[in-house]
Amino acid sequence: MEERGRDFVQSLERGLAVIRSFSENAPRQTLSDVARRTGYSRAACRRLLHTLEELNYVGVDGRDFRLLPHTLDLGYSYLSSLPFRRIVEPFIEELSSEVRESVSVSVLDGGEVVYVSRVATSRIMTVSISVGNRMPAYCTSMGRVLLASLPVEEQRRHLAQAPLVAFTKYTLTDEDAILDELQKVEKRGWAVNDQELEVGLRSVAAPIVDSSRRTVAAMNISTHVGRVNRRELREKMLPALLATTQRVNALLTKR
Repeated sequence: MEERGRDFVQSLERGLAVIRSFSENAPRQTLSDVARRTGYSRAACRRLLHTLEELNYVGVDGRDFRLLPHTLDLGYSYLSSLPFRRIVEPFIEELSSEVRESVSVSVLDGGEVVYVSRVATSRIMTVSISVGNRMPAYCTSMGRVLLASLPVEEQRRHLAQAPLVAFTKYTLTDEDAILDELQKVEKRGWAVNDQELEVGLRSVAAPIVDSSRRTVAAMNISTHVGRVNRRELREKMLPALLATTQRVNALLTKR
């Protein structure tokens, strides 16, 4: 077990774990469900759920608990604190309108990317993507852009935080091969994903940097192989993406 500092508040950790136990697949849970998903005792979960109910984060219908809209404040506080998000949104709307494809922005969190802004034109994946969704970093274009900006040892640490699963026959799962690809991405300044996350999905991504030229986010254009071939992705989508990120970065580096 990871050693915690003296000031670590375990009850806060457990309360957040209870909130995170609710998901798209488990929007309503009984006390036993929460205990099973968190690994905490029923008694502990009862106290935590009661506290969250008192604070208006959790509601209860009979035996079923559910999250309340008040929990959105937790995520919104993070989104509103991102200095680039307000600046980038009109640009991704313009880019999406120009290329007629979905455009997203994400940040790195451990071995995953988290979507923080998105303009969707059509559904091209089997799962719906929205702000707050997570995807593995190692096999996504935005993830590779974000990982490529890090030193190699940090890249390895991030890769170790998620199993390298083959989502399709095209997915790179060998760590050395992924690290080699990240080196190429770092040199050219952009990344392409060709059906590694899902068959039929193609995307290209580029970095968003702050005033110190540090990569803080990534922007991508995602499309379907039936609409855009590899040549079109590089000759049409990539130049439009790079032109947009250059404009965004010019604003952010002046701040």
